[in-house]
Amino acid sequence: MKQPAINLSPSPGDEVKTTTCYMCACRCGIKVWLKDGKIRYIQGNPAHPVNRGVLCAKGASGIMQHYSPARLDKPLLRTGERGSGEFKEIEWEDALQIATEWLRPIRERNPDELAFFTGRDQSQALTGWWAQQFGTVNYAAHGGFCSVNMAAGGLYTLGGSFWEFGEPDWDHARYLMLWGVAEDHDSNPIKLGLGKLKAHGAKIVAVNPVRSGYGAIADEWIGIRPGTDGLFAFALIHELLRMDRIDLDYLVRYANAHWLVIRNPGGADDGLFARDAEGRPLCWDRNTNATTDANAIDIAPAVVGEYDLPDGRKTVPVFQLIAERYLDPQYAPDNVSERCGIPADTIRRIARELAEAAFDSNLTLPTAWTDAWGREHTEMVGRPVAMHAMRGISAHSNGFHTCRALHLLQVLLGAVDAPGSFRYQPPYPKPIPPPNRPGKARKDNGALDAPPLGFVHSPADLLVDAEGQPRRIDHAFSWAYPLSAHGMLHTVIRNAHAGDPYRIDTLLMFMANMSWNSAMNTTETMRWLTDKDEDGGYRIPRIIYSDAYASEMVAYADLVLPDTTYLERFDAISLLDRPISDADGASDAIRHPVLDSAKQREGRDVRGFQSVLLELGARLGLPGMTREDGTPMYRDYADYIVRHERAPGVGLLAGWRGDGTHHGKGAPNPQQLQRYIDNGGFWREEIPEHARYFKMANRGYLEWAQKLGFVGSTEPIVLQLYSEILQTFRLAAQGHGERQPPKEHRERIATYFDPLPIWYEPFEHDQTSREAFPLNAVTQRPMFMYHAWGSQNAWLRQITARNYLYLHPDTGAHHGIGDEDWIEITSHHGSITVQAKFAGNVQPDTVWTWNAIGKRKGAWRLAKDAPESNQGFLLNHLISDKLPQTDYANADPVTGQAAWFDLRVRIQKSEPRKVDAVQQSQPQFPSLPFAAADTAPLRYGADFRKRPNR
Repeated sequence: MKQPAINLSPSPGDEVKTTTCYMCACRCGIKVWLKDGKIRYIQGNPAHPVNRGVLCAKGASGIMQHYSPARLDKPLLRTGERGSGEFKEIEWEDALQIATEWLRPIRERNPDELAFFTGRDQSQALTGWWAQQFGTVNYAAHGGFCSVNMAAGGLYTLGGSFWEFGEPDWDHARYLMLWGVAEDHDSNPIKLGLGKLKAHGAKIVAVNPVRSGYGAIADEWIGIRPGTDGLFAFALIHELLRMDRIDLDYLVRYANAHWLVIRNPGGADDGLFARDAEGRPLCWDRNTNATTDANAIDIAPAVVGEYDLPDGRKTVPVFQLIAERYLDPQYAPDNVSERCGIPADTIRRIARELAEAAFDSNLTLPTAWTDAWGREHTEMVGRPVAMHAMRGISAHSNGFHTCRALHLLQVLLGAVDAPGSFRYQPPYPKPIPPPNRPGKARKDNGALDAPPLGFVHSPADLLVDAEGQPRRIDHAFSWAYPLSAHGMLHTVIRNAHAGDPYRIDTLLMFMANMSWNSAMNTTETMRWLTDKDEDGGYRIPRIIYSDAYASEMVAYADLVLPDTTYLERFDAISLLDRPISDADGASDAIRHPVLDSAKQREGRDVRGFQSVLLELGARLGLPGMTREDGTPMYRDYADYIVRHERAPGVGLLAGWRGDGTHHGKGAPNPQQLQRYIDNGGFWREEIPEHARYFKMANRGYLEWAQKLGFVGSTEPIVLQLYSEILQTFRLAAQGHGERQPPKEHRERIATYFDPLPIWYEPFEHDQTSREAFPLNAVTQRPMFMYHAWGSQNAWLRQITARNYLYLHPDTGAHHGIGDEDWIEITSHHGSITVQAKFAGNVQPDTVWTWNAIGKRKGAWRLAKDAPESNQGFLLNHLISDKLPQTDYANADPVTGQAAWFDLRVRIQKSEPRKVDAVQQSQPQFPSLPFAAADTAPLRYGADFRKRPNR
């Protein structure tokens, strides 16, 4: 019998376009299939270097993100009270005119009266430049709420960091430790990498109070108590030093372990590096019994002992300080075990396993390479211990030093950019710290002399006035939070309301849901946004907000600028911003309009925020945004992506510059975007094989990186185990130097600016708090949801439409709580009522929930009976934005990172409140009067089905 011809691979549509996903920070390559002008299917792009065709639930659900009923259609002007959600639709010309009329007097009077803060916009290379050209110091993105401890801890130590600047060596690692890693960031590359590790038998250890996602497939779960990871790391360091299982050759070759530190208690030079007349750091050469350039070759530097300089000053090598500190018995496993919740024998075993994997594996790669000093090596010696860390480490008030502790642990094992270890992703490593300092002064044209965010090198770089008080509305780069490299999104609304240090006129925000899940102290934040002066005017006079969807924050805007979805606009995933490179190559990418926003829904008139920002800049006459005749410099964001140069030859995109043959640096190429589109939406250049490891001191890599514009010179980047920058702040607090902190900050600076990593109790974990509030409470983002906007997605809601407070059954029994009981959770700041659920995957002293599932009624066009609004909840209501009995933010004292993982609570059984017989979590707020949701099931794709002929 003749078999029928069956197409085993039918086309999902009649057209396919490649672009970049926006459903999380992963930024995977996707293929969007269209049929009859609508999205038919989204799949991963197998050619894309980030995900190699893999796509998660979020990415595939981009269809429902694009077709969300919550999409905004027109610019909105507030008509009712702020927070009421009462608006009238206006035309774009009116909206732009209003915004221009609000912003022009600010720039003429005092640009700092504009506070421009953005959320997870992925376009900070533009928004930061725009703020610089406007002239305001008050700019930041979401990093201070999310990851600055991770970034600063790494960039001030290694010149790179975990998160999006580095990755484990998935091909060669034999032991991987995941520290505080949830499933939301970089999920597809991590899943691909974990698959490789599983395939070749590597051991995976997950350190996290909650076992979910990656931890669920780990070979060992360490259920640590939140906020004690640094103490655990110090116990491992203690054991490695005690067993003499460290890589001294690596420490001397690539780090400052042998640099001499001056010991002169009370002196202005105490704790600084000994330097020669040219400013070069010194070490003690055992061959000559004299000091010499610490970066010289063919020397035998001492790493322990005390040595006199010719002028009589006493010095010791950095490693001597490391040994003195971490061999102290206070860091012995038996002495940290109870506090961390980890058996001492487990700590000792993990230390032995790390050492065995690093030193007994005999991993080498037969690749010849030349180091930065010209020495030739016939092979690359591996240290196959890899580590990766994320928000569970970062979002604590001790997170900066915990990150540094992990990096110290890595370097002691020789496990930074060696085969099998943590690897830098281009454009990292950078000099330590990166050279760009935050902008402070205005030029004659009103623009700042540098971008508003950057890296402080000494107290002289702080943004403080003559009395030492903050110059920024968020207090970033002040004596209270000196190294706040990402700014402090979480403090801007409180300080703007309080007029601390001054009143602002306008708050401009993009995709930052500050009235809900992006705020600590959510209820008070809503009050601050609506509070008025005695004269009846709002404490924050004007709020301009841009979003694609009817989020909770939209209700608090005076002017709403509706953004497109990610499938309707151009975007640049730039190496100047948050790179998507991997350890073997540099990459960047674009998004481009797969669909025309004007044809998606009748009456819909939306514009990409980046293009709107450029048009506002042109209307305001900002430098770099207008020609000499006053006409706009750029047609739109796509034109800016192609033609803007941050420095000669350096633009937002690195690929196909000049005549199309130049990469990294080159003149603008009018055909650049088309070249990206033709290549699947991305560009990638591989690192030469001989340059892929030891990037901080590999001549081949440094020359390659300099050619592409990633580093300014080919000088080696020395890993800073001991930070002289931190010591300069400590000396200032002791009364030395031209710039010193006000008296109220001196003890804080002296305590927390230790040049070696330290551990201290998170600020909310003092003994009194632990007794009154015996449980830790943390949130995690699930693998199937990232942004708050994910829980408006009809497909993702089918996975989870509400959250519970998860607690260990033993914890429930101890508190007289049963599975699925309603309970009251109380912190020092407030109480909420939620439903509990037992889960054995949590450390018993910790309770947890999924973040950002809970929604306010009426937001996101969810139905009035939506589980997200009735049973869903936020822990944010319990988190104070200030520390009890102080004026300091609830944040890390070094970087200002929001410490929302420090939360301590107590729980008790409660009766649920019912409204119309529906059990509801508390607190509840008045429903926002956005357009009513259609109560019919939200279906998509039925019209694509072929109907049989009748």
